[in-house]
Order: sequence, then structure tokens, then C-alpha cells
Amino acid sequence: MNEIRLATSAEANMLGFAEVASAPSAAGIDRRSFLKLSGLAGGGLVLALYLGNHATALANGNSTGFAPNAFLRIAPDGTIVIYSKAPEIGQGIKTSFPMIIAEELDADWSKVRVEQAAINPSVFGRQSAGGSRSIPMGWDQLRRAGATGRALLVTAAAKEWGVTENECTTENSTVLHKASNRRLSYGELSTKAAGLPIPDAKTLTLKNRKDFKLLGTRVTGVDNDKIVTGQPLFGIDQVLPGMQYAVFERCPAVGGKVIEANLDVIKKLPGVTNAFVVKGTGKPTEVASGVAILANSTWNAMSAKRRLKVTWDESQASKDSWTKSVEDAKKLAQQQGTETLESVGDFDNAIADAKIAEAFYAYPFLSHATLEPQNCTASFKDGAVELWAPTQRPDGALQLISDVLGVPVEKVTVHQTRVGGGFGRRLMNDYMCEAAWISRQAGVPIKLTWTREDDMQHDFYRVGGFHAFKAGVDADGKLVAWQDHFITFTHDGQQPAIGASFGTDEFPVPLVPNVRVTQSKLLISTPTGAWRAPRSCALAFAIQSFLHECSILGNRDHLEFLLELMGEPRWLAPKNEFALNTGRAAAVIKLAAEKAGWGRKMPKGHGLGLAFHFSHAGHFAEVAEVSIDANRRLTVHRVTVAGDIGLVVNMSGAESQVEGSVIDGFSAAMGQAVSIENGRIKETNFHDYPLLRIANAPQVDVHFIQSDFSPTGVGEPALPPVAPAICNAIYAATRHRVRTLPLVKEGFSI
Repeated sequence: MNEIRLATSAEANMLGFAEVASAPSAAGIDRRSFLKLSGLAGGGLVLALYLGNHATALANGNSTGFAPNAFLRIAPDGTIVIYSKAPEIGQGIKTSFPMIIAEELDADWSKVRVEQAAINPSVFGRQSAGGSRSIPMGWDQLRRAGATGRALLVTAAAKEWGVTENECTTENSTVLHKASNRRLSYGELSTKAAGLPIPDAKTLTLKNRKDFKLLGTRVTGVDNDKIVTGQPLFGIDQVLPGMQYAVFERCPAVGGKVIEANLDVIKKLPGVTNAFVVKGTGKPTEVASGVAILANSTWNAMSAKRRLKVTWDESQASKDSWTKSVEDAKKLAQQQGTETLESVGDFDNAIADAKIAEAFYAYPFLSHATLEPQNCTASFKDGAVELWAPTQRPDGALQLISDVLGVPVEKVTVHQTRVGGGFGRRLMNDYMCEAAWISRQAGVPIKLTWTREDDMQHDFYRVGGFHAFKAGVDADGKLVAWQDHFITFTHDGQQPAIGASFGTDEFPVPLVPNVRVTQSKLLISTPTGAWRAPRSCALAFAIQSFLHECSILGNRDHLEFLLELMGEPRWLAPKNEFALNTGRAAAVIKLAAEKAGWGRKMPKGHGLGLAFHFSHAGHFAEVAEVSIDANRRLTVHRVTVAGDIGLVVNMSGAESQVEGSVIDGFSAAMGQAVSIENGRIKETNFHDYPLLRIANAPQVDVHFIQSDFSPTGVGEPALPPVAPAICNAIYAATRHRVRTLPLVKEGFSI
């Protein structure tokens, strides 16, 4: 059941959709899950759509229910405003979401204006960005949003002309009656359409793919002009009247608490307005114990922070050591894991008559290193708090801030800003909690800005890990046995840390007849979190590199070896488009190899490397072309990428995401590692945690298979194959097998 409710003009104000804060009651929701807002000042049509099958759950207050919303406004002057509900973190969703609606609406894109929606999950449902799920989760619902708007406009025109709706067509924000050569613009029809009853969802006609005009084309980002002209879109740009500038010092080892600090000295420094100890909640995901400094400028606040001296109680602080973890992992690798994750066939019997490959792989912890450091502007006043933040999870921040401050959730307001890099870091809202806490304790609005050193040393890191592999190939070079002792990390001794788990559906486990996968876990206190393509960003390096070792052992061409593993086209989980499809996998492997010229003769010191990985519903294969000189100086000349993510919504955005994934993947593989000793992160800035520079960036050739499947995300699945493709190419060029990242640890440079 769905509900139709007419809103006041104040509720429907262009920037005031947050006023419609209360979800309809379960008893009042009618079957179309549709909320119509009318009565705009100046007339026009406004649609705020509850979409999907979870509106009832949302109405009942079930925060896990998924009810994505699309707000559409058509003004009498023909302007179309589409509200994008999801955070824009560089993945292009602020452009792609409106494109989907505009396609079904048959809107003239030049007349579309896109605005960031208010953060209000009771109206919008899920408002977060992560896991490359925004497009697949919103696809059908957003299409229906546009189709509903189009249907209302067609009905309005048909009534105006006294004809049937079937006689009318639409194009470029216009309804046409071809028989009489009459036409009316959407603007002219908007007021009439606003008074019509809502069409039944079952009567909506969605476009056939062959009729798409906007989707699949290259559309520039809706914020691009504002970005290049320096307009204040990002969190770090926000300014409030009377605002003070804050910094926050945390214990260098997670879990430490303040004993004392030289606050009297700090308060006397130029521009400093206040300094105080923050007790915090003791949780790294909320507010750690620390010292806050407020000043009249960011420079003065950060300058004072450098003069701060804190005595820490580290009795309960982390004592983590990466060096010890490596030593422990190597010992554990000599035996089976303590847990069996998968056992299929008879590994021991299969390995007995096979050629055997064995190897130990290791990869490090990584920082997110977002170019915009963590920041948040907060104003706590009269028991309520308002925040402006570059977060990936604004919806989750509402309850989190409520819990941390002990205020009702309706007293928390979050304004979504554009995000200067997320990569999973900003799924954690610790910096928002800090800003809210400091504003309340100081009694003034503040903007909290982390230094680069704060950002590097107080992250939720991509977790490191280890693999002890053993595999067998038969006389024909076919992979017949696969063993992986996965050595990972845990915070509680029970569950793997975030990003540290292993799924038994991980390629090639389901495709090998004799398999044994075991797991051991090492205790750690260092916070971990999602990092671009969680799990896959690390697993692909080890697994795809060792697969290459197996193909070499079997004297097989790696392309043929991978295709043989895929076998006949099939879903590994039937009727599940989020599962690996061996046919789609084989198609991208073939395409990448073809476009890269796989098999051609390479000059001395040059090599081609091929890798495939499936993650986040995306099938991607990549071929890296590299050269190595006598001093182990590496050049990655080209990376050829082939991907299948179903229909590509915005070709420009998708290509940019793949190019960025390749750069990010190469950057991490080349020189990035977080060194943890005595609970402290040794790296502090880009001098010891380098990002790839433009001069070293490879050419990236991107090819998409525009398959008939529904679209899936592309922000993450193109990254995992990068490292193994480069490492396999290094082997082809030098016969040196890379089993430890980053590459600088094995003597390579760029």
C-alpha cells in the first residue's frame, strides 16, 4: 500500500524538501509507494517518489529497508530540477542519477538543473555511497520516477487537446500530437499535470534500451564548471558566521587517553581562542580522548597544535607491530589454518600426481590518503546540532551523532557537501562526531580540519594480509587442485576485521575440482575499514599472481589457462546478477587480450601481464604493458581494460572511474604501505606515502561490453586486477616473481 499526500507550499519549496520529514504511517501507504507534492509557489509539478518495495518497512521505521527517492520539479518556465540524494564523492552519481530520471522523462538535458537533496532518510531512504551499489540499487526505481513524470505530462496534454494518450509522444521536454502537429512544452503543462491523479505503476511504460537517447552517451559532470572555477562545494570550503577554526590532537596509539597537556601555553599563542581536553567516548569510530584547540584561522590553530605537548596514558593503547605480524604469519603458513572455510573434492589425492606450485604472498595495510583531509563544520545551539560534512554516509551520521551527544535524532541536521575523495574512508563519521562534540563543549560554531599527518595516522586502514598457496596442475597443464591458507586479522578474536574476510565464492575456488581453503586470524587493535574495492583490492593481487604461477608451471599461455578455468558460460549463483558469470568473465578476458595485442613479440625487458577479477558485480580483465631497465626502473606504458557492468549509464563518468582505478591501483602497488610499530603509524605525509605523479601515469585504454544486463557500479571493480596485471607483466619481462607489495620493497622504482 502507498500513500498520496498533498504538501504545503512551504514543504514543497525548492530547497525545503527536508520539511517533509515524517514518513507516512504503515496503514496509510497505498500500493504505488508514491508521495505527491503540489502547491508550489508559482505553480509547476513536483514529484517526490517513494520507490521500490520497501516503503512499508520505511514507514514502520525500519532503517534497514531500502526506499531510494528521486525528487523532480518542473517549473512553468520549463526548468527541470532533479534532486540527487546520494553523496557525490567523485564517482559521478550526481550526474548519473539525474540522467536515469531524465531519460525516462524524455527531458531536454540542457534544461535540467541538478541539486543535492537534503539528508532525510525518512523521505529518501538510503543516502550513502559505497560498495558500487548506488546505480544497481536505484536503476529500476529511478526509471519509474522519470516515467511517472512523463505519464502525467502526456495525460495533461491529451486532456488539453481532447485526444487519447496513445496519440501523444514525447521528446526534448515536449509532448507532441503528430496527427495535428501540435506540441506543448513540459513547462506549459506542469501546472495542469500537478493536479492529475497518480498513474498506477503497472500502467507505466519504460523505454526499450534501443530508444535511449541520453543513457550511454558522454555527459560532463554537473558540477564541473563550479569545480574548475573554485566555487565552494566541498566540506573544507564551508564558512559560518562567528565560526572558529578547530584542530584536534589524538593519542598516536589508538586507545590512549590524555593525562595532561600544556593548555596554558597554548592559550597564549597568536590567534588561539580556546584549548581544552576532550574526554570523548573512547571509541575510535566516535570521539577519542584528545585535546581541542580553537583559533581565529586554520593556520593559527595548526601552528598552535605543533606547540602542543600531551602526556598520554597508553596502558590500554595499541601495541600493534607489523614486523611481528609478518613473523607470526610466516610461522602459521607452515601449517593448515585453524578454521576450514571450504573443502571440496580430495586435495591431498589430487596433488599427489600433479606438478606442484607453492608460494607465500603478503600485502600491507594502506591509508586512504584522500586529497581533501577529514573535516566538518558544526554548530551546536539550544540542544540541537547542525553539521556540514563531506561524508559518504550522511544517513548513518544522524543516529551516530544523536547517540554520541545524547540528543534526539530529530535535533541533528546534516548537510551533504561534495566530497574530495572517499574510497571508503568517509563511511566512518568519526570526524563529524569530533566536530559536534567540540562545538558543544566550546559553545561556538566551529570548522574542524585534520592535518595531513592526522589523516595519515588516524585512518581506518585497508587491512594487510597473507596467503600460503599450494596448487597442482596435471600433465596437460590444467589446474586440478587449489589450497589457500589465508592469514588475516581480527579485532575481537572471532570475526575478521573490516575488509579482512574471505568468501568461498572467490575466483577460482568454485571452479577447481579439489579445493582446501583455511584461515588463521591475528589479533590487532589498529582500526580498519573499507578501502576502494574492499577485500578484492588485496585478494586479487595474491590470487591472480599465483594463478599466473600455475599457468607458467603448466607451460600454458595465461589467456588460455584462464579461459579453460571459466569453462562453459554459467552463473555461479543462478539468477543472481551479483554473482560471477563465467561467460561474461571469458568475454572481458578475450576483449582485453585482443585490444592489448596479447601474444605479440615484446622487446627485451618488456612484458605483458594479464589478470581478471570479479567484484562488486563487475567483470574486469586488464593487460598491463611494462618495461624494466637494468636498474629495476619500472615503466607501465599502457593498461588495457575490458569491463562488463551491464548498460553504461554515463560513458564519460564510467571511463573516468576506470582510469582513476588504474591510477589508484598502480599507485598503491608501487609505493604505498602503512608501517605499524608499537601501535603507531610511522608514515606521516606524501613524502613517505607517495601518490603516483602524472609523469609516471600509464595510458589507459578502456573498453566496455555493453551487455543486456542491468547496470552495476564501476567505482571499484576496475581496481583489483591492476596490481596482478602489472606484477605478471614484470615476470614476463624479467622472470622476477613479485609476491610482496609494494613494489619498492622488492627493489623496483619509477
